[in-house]
Amino acid sequence: MQPPIALDKLQINRIKRLAEIKRRTLGFVGDTPIASQIFTILENMNILLLEYPIKSEGEKPAFSAVLMYSKESNEELIFIGLNTADYFDRQVFAVAHELYHFYTKTGSHLSRVAEEENLLAEAEANRFAAEFLLPESILEHIILNEFKDSSLKKVQIKTLLRFIARLQCTWWLPYRSLVRRLKEIDVISNQQYEQLYSINERNMDEEYGRMGRAINNEIFLKLNTATNNIGTSPKDIEVIIRNFEDNIIDEDKFINTLSLFNKNPHDYGYNIEVSDEDANEFEEFFNGEVRDER
Repeated sequence: MQPPIALDKLQINRIKRLAEIKRRTLGFVGDTPIASQIFTILENMNILLLEYPIKSEGEKPAFSAVLMYSKESNEELIFIGLNTADYFDRQVFAVAHELYHFYTKTGSHLSRVAEEENLLAEAEANRFAAEFLLPESILEHIILNEFKDSSLKKVQIKTLLRFIARLQCTWWLPYRSLVRRLKEIDVISNQQYEQLYSINERNMDEEYGRMGRAINNEIFLKLNTATNNIGTSPKDIEVIIRNFEDNIIDEDKFINTLSLFNKNPHDYGYNIEVSDEDANEFEEFFNGEVRDER
């Protein structure tokens, strides 16, 4: 396995600047968390979210998310396919990751967990996602305001765990992303990093799991649960129906698209038969029939 790519200062500054501009453009000023609003952002940008659970098979990691483009009657449609078999905090991070590829026009893109730090574009997209969800300047301000010091290198592990759990429940980043952020901005030592990174943050009966549940049981459990959702937003379903009614997509595509979300034309007043062949197309796509087009 290739070692993770380390971004240089120029690359980091460019990504931080891009994240800052996009947050401000979307109305997230100062210390306002994006958190659950990441899905509203997609709606406002007319990016269709397609949720589907795909579990890992053997050693091949399941994808985290995929950015897709499609043209119908000269109208470009943009989709983000999201693997909802993953933990919810990783779903939030994956959407922010794909937004980097959208903003930087890297074309259709499929990301898998194991690839994320071995390719430059993936390392950049991960850094963007972290900056987009929790800007470095805000994290530094939170640390200074709470600990009256810009360094956490003398802070004991239990205190750091509680601090990270509170950050996670507010900013909705995965635990390991937060630990890495603290190391990237050099506020924790190598020893602290290794100790924090070694815990099983998903075990709700272990120390970190108990802390998180004590801080905000509802949010913490939500972030650490795979939603396994199949679907898309009512607004996006309406777009599909209107595309059919306006003859932008044909009957087969209408049936096929709705079936991806466990829905059928009958639900919306249309009496059209759904074939098994059409219903399988989307699942085949996510099971590896597509390749990264970059």
